[in-house]
Amino acid sequence: MTASDTLRKGRGAYALRRWAEAYAQLSAADLAAPLGVDDLERLAAAAFLTGRDEVYAELWVRAHQQCVRAHDVVRAARFGFWIVLDLFLKGELARAGGWLARARHLLGEARADCPECGLLLVLDARLALQQGQGAAAAASARKAVAFADRFDDPELRVFALLIDAQVRAEVGNATEAGALFDEAMVAVTIGEASPIAVGVVYCAVISTCRQLFDVRRAREWTAALTQWCAREPELVPFRGQCLVHRVEVIRLSGAWADAITEAERACVWMTHASGRLSPQEQAPAPFTFPIGAAFYELAESQRLRGDLGDAEESYRQASLYGVSPEPGLALLRLAQGKPKAAESAIHRQLEQRQSTRARAETLAACVEIALAVHDVARARAATEELVTIAARLGATFLHALAAQATGEVLLADGDARGSLAPLREAWAMWQELDAPYHAARVRVQLGLACRALGDDDAAALELDSARRVFERLEARPDVARVEGLVRRDARGLTPREVEVIGLVARGESNRAIARELAISQRTVDRHVSNILMKLDLPSRSAATGYAYEHGLI
Repeated sequence: MTASDTLRKGRGAYALRRWAEAYAQLSAADLAAPLGVDDLERLAAAAFLTGRDEVYAELWVRAHQQCVRAHDVVRAARFGFWIVLDLFLKGELARAGGWLARARHLLGEARADCPECGLLLVLDARLALQQGQGAAAAASARKAVAFADRFDDPELRVFALLIDAQVRAEVGNATEAGALFDEAMVAVTIGEASPIAVGVVYCAVISTCRQLFDVRRAREWTAALTQWCAREPELVPFRGQCLVHRVEVIRLSGAWADAITEAERACVWMTHASGRLSPQEQAPAPFTFPIGAAFYELAESQRLRGDLGDAEESYRQASLYGVSPEPGLALLRLAQGKPKAAESAIHRQLEQRQSTRARAETLAACVEIALAVHDVARARAATEELVTIAARLGATFLHALAAQATGEVLLADGDARGSLAPLREAWAMWQELDAPYHAARVRVQLGLACRALGDDDAAALELDSARRVFERLEARPDVARVEGLVRRDARGLTPREVEVIGLVARGESNRAIARELAISQRTVDRHVSNILMKLDLPSRSAATGYAYEHGLI
């Protein structure tokens, strides 16, 4: 086969989107005779789309330099755009800034007025956003959109819409950001942009929607990304991200067995695709191979199903690949019967600097752990911060978390009647989000509230409904908990009163009970009096007998 035949085959494979074949043929042609700019661009794209990280970066630089030598500064700037974007994605901001300045200098010397000017403004906005310069980012984004309005350039249009949306999302304008994300996604789904641009925009939109807790959009665009990757079986860079987002969506829907299968497949695929078999050898390319995130998602589903040993190992793997195992690991410690370890871990996590998404998830876990160790004050403080975040971002997911936490704290504090409204609100929102596990957990709290108010029939209905959902989801720890609550039907005792009667049955004095529960002795006296009155019992010894008879020990 002659060099011209190889080149022709490479171009044909590229046109048919057979990226691996295109890379092989064009590489061979390049060895025979250095490629021209057009074919270098094809080879670089094929290298990028098949995951050859170092190769495509060098090819873009070669193409850029050829354009400079040919005095085609506009096209040189276009290659500069891809070089800078790649460096941004890899976190190499210093080199990115240098290349951005070079591309801007080239266009400035030529006094060019072209779409590439808009693409560089997109990069200016992104760099300012990463450096926390919101006003500068917004100004550059507006200018990029203006360039997109002037020029009929598909890639400029989608990238300008994307950065404008990201800037608005950063300042809390979630509604405006969502509309712009949808517009950008429509452009990429109808094939107006190159495959690289399509993949970059897909992942950026889904990632930002996740940060905004916009579950609906993240779910819809993850499904679209999955379908796009299925139509492009040779793609490497975006498939790992796609798999992780897909696992997260499945987990929220409650199909944990499927989520575990998908997460295990993602971990194997990405480890193999990365070409490195140990975490210590991994290159810093989380955009391409988010292996740690896949292990974290695997651990979350395993924990919820009650596979605690497997979950511990998966959290460890996530940590080895550079992803924090919290707050999942703290909740695992709670499930393992280690509340002090859980409490210590979640407090340490709260002291660290976090993104808004990570902070909200940590606060929700803090509420659960604090209530488990009877620290109502800390649970209340975490709930108040969670409510503030939900009000600022306005996402249904966050409002559901905040309402659920509010109801749980009120119930733990003895205000069963006051807990009903926020708990019912949380249940409705979880239903709207198609999150059956979260909805079932709220129904458990509703059952406890009804029981505390003396409505045993309503309590039984709520607990039975929750148990059925947990059984369907194979949430074994939650099934066991609900069955224990049903066995402990204590005629309207509050959760705190159930704790107190258990300690009375153990022979503890009121002073010892107060010390163990970190409450005043007067409060214990009142609890014991209420218990004897509610159960119509004459003495502490009779309460002890009742506790043993009804399984409250």
